[in-house]
Amino acid sequence: MQTELPHTGHPLADSVARFVWLLPALPLLGFALNGILALRAAATPGPADPTAASHDAHAHVAHPSGDGHGHDDAAGHHVARHPSASLVSLIGPGVLALTFGLAVAILFAMRDLGDAMHAPYVQTLFAWMPTGSLSVDVAFQLDQLSMVMVLIISGVGFLIHLFSVGYMQDDPGYPRYFAYLNLFVFFMLLLVLGASYPLMFVGWEGVGLCSYLLIGFWFSEKANADAGKKAFIVNRIGDFGFLVAMFLMFANLATLSFDGVGTAALELPMGGTLATAICLFLFLGAVGKSAQIPLYVWLPDAMAGPTPVSALIHAATMVTAGVYLVARSATLFSMAPVAQLTVAVIGALTAVLAATIGLKQWDIKKVLAYSTVSQLGYMFVGVGVGAYTAGVFHLMTHAFFKALLFLGSGSVIYAMHQAYHATHNHEDAQDMRNMGGLRRHMPVTFGLMWIATLAIAGIPPFAGFFSKDEILSSVFARTHGSTLADASWLGIPGSAVLYGVYALGLAAALMTAIYMTRMMLYTFHGPNRTGELERGHLKEAPWIMTGPLVVLGLLSLVGGWFNLPAITGGALGPDEALHHWLEPVVGASTAIVTNGEAAHLSHGTELALIGAAVLIAAAGIAIAVFRLKPADLKPAKDAPAEQGLEKTLLNKWYVDEAYDKAVVRPTLGISRIVLWKGVDTGLIDGLFVNGTGLLMRAFGWLGSQLQSGRVGTYAWALLLGAIAVLSAFSFR
Repeated sequence: MQTELPHTGHPLADSVARFVWLLPALPLLGFALNGILALRAAATPGPADPTAASHDAHAHVAHPSGDGHGHDDAAGHHVARHPSASLVSLIGPGVLALTFGLAVAILFAMRDLGDAMHAPYVQTLFAWMPTGSLSVDVAFQLDQLSMVMVLIISGVGFLIHLFSVGYMQDDPGYPRYFAYLNLFVFFMLLLVLGASYPLMFVGWEGVGLCSYLLIGFWFSEKANADAGKKAFIVNRIGDFGFLVAMFLMFANLATLSFDGVGTAALELPMGGTLATAICLFLFLGAVGKSAQIPLYVWLPDAMAGPTPVSALIHAATMVTAGVYLVARSATLFSMAPVAQLTVAVIGALTAVLAATIGLKQWDIKKVLAYSTVSQLGYMFVGVGVGAYTAGVFHLMTHAFFKALLFLGSGSVIYAMHQAYHATHNHEDAQDMRNMGGLRRHMPVTFGLMWIATLAIAGIPPFAGFFSKDEILSSVFARTHGSTLADASWLGIPGSAVLYGVYALGLAAALMTAIYMTRMMLYTFHGPNRTGELERGHLKEAPWIMTGPLVVLGLLSLVGGWFNLPAITGGALGPDEALHHWLEPVVGASTAIVTNGEAAHLSHGTELALIGAAVLIAAAGIAIAVFRLKPADLKPAKDAPAEQGLEKTLLNKWYVDEAYDKAVVRPTLGISRIVLWKGVDTGLIDGLFVNGTGLLMRAFGWLGSQLQSGRVGTYAWALLLGAIAVLSAFSFR
């Protein structure tokens, strides 16, 4: 790897930013080192006596709920820590700490430039595809948007790595786990730092691969392996759209770099077919990666992986890639109002649908999974209406409180698993019906998860309030005086569509407050339902796990101050700091949507919208508190079966079953009848393979008949042949 790069003339070229290539290189180094340690353990010879019980130490037995910690094997023998666990514990989080430290240093270098940082810094490492008219380099682009993403990925990712040290400490696949985790971060950093769509696509596919590896980490159980395959396959559908969009861009714009596409997009006609088609295909890619309707079904199944993996995928990395793609392509989307309205409508519908499902889930991780799908819908509403800063702002605050919620649930599951393990109980450690009253046993986790719950519900002054309110206010502001309001979507006026999106956003906010409060009430309040014997073993997780929660709790509390609305008047800090930071990247694109004027609302209207949002959130919490009775809840084994609408919500509106009947089974049927029995067995095996063999046997039989070994037969054949030859000459 070259260390001295050519001077580009950019002010950052002579600063610490010239080491930008180290940002993805450090996690890649961690992957290589941890991967070697994992392979070294796999290659270690077994005991001389193959019947020795020690071989059981290499068999992971997952908890019945699908999330385990590997303390004992199936025979009850204690499972020793991996021999390289201590070294892995240094390498895995260590490379992320270095990455985050370098990212902070680059951030300060960018801030020191001030207004001089008006153009992105592109560092070209080498030529990748210099073929004909297509020229793609391996180049990294540093600008305000990529810097925000790098800080979120490396910062929150580091905390998740730290949590994993405690959570996965006894797992036999410990080095393999951290190797996958480091590789995941490498590909995500490649995705957000790449200076072109093809390089972004490499990172895009890389995080898809790592999601498959991590979701199916405990692949010895079929359900986990199936969940990994489901994520991989569903994402391939969306990736097809990303590829088509790149083909269209290259064929019509003759470039695939972000800077080149952004410049060429301005020459396209507003609302033209080409811009709309490119944006819709890009959005198809985002729908798959960020789990929107109709490709959201893979994300809840991602809970099959270890809980820190869920936090990494759901909070800071993979699922936010689609939102980043739309924000990075802001100029293109701003030239296609119909595509923007499509993004906003799909986002709003996804937010509501996922929220309804979250109302009735009992698995604590499934509640959070559908919460993620719903919050991603909010982010797409933001970037869909051209409020790119608002969408990225919610992406950032969501990374804080959703990582806290997932890691907090991980601490709860860890405590529940320890209690059930001590008493040899096999109840589900993730079912909220088996919890209750945990605030007395886990007071730190209890307090921190309430902070995250209030943040996601949109209660001021927590982080989620500011970002969610900015999205809803942006939607309302664009109902007039914007290109979206002037456009139409499926024959519906754009302004009417935006009012509908705003109403759906309020409905999703109400349900979010209800199901999140429900989760907290059933988990931490009321009587404990874990069991009398188990109750004495419930306790707070180790500080290696609780420490990251404290940091995320602080960020969930003050994270909204990164972009305070102007209405605060600077009383709490600088107004619209993130807005000003991202202005060089998305400011011009936002101005296109608002017809060159800043979208604004009157002071009274803005106060009314804020009041409505707070009232909705408070009403959701109040409904849950007054209607739900944790004291009446029965443990999972004694709980009555759901009926009616509750059963429908518990079964996720039967969408998976509908996909199974409409897509999976017909595909399997066609594969079995046409491809297997028709082409493989019938044509290839039957005609080509077996038919050729039969033909050769027929020739062999004929030859065997001609060579019988009887002299009389040969004499007659010779005589008949001679007669035939003479006849041929006689009758010509």
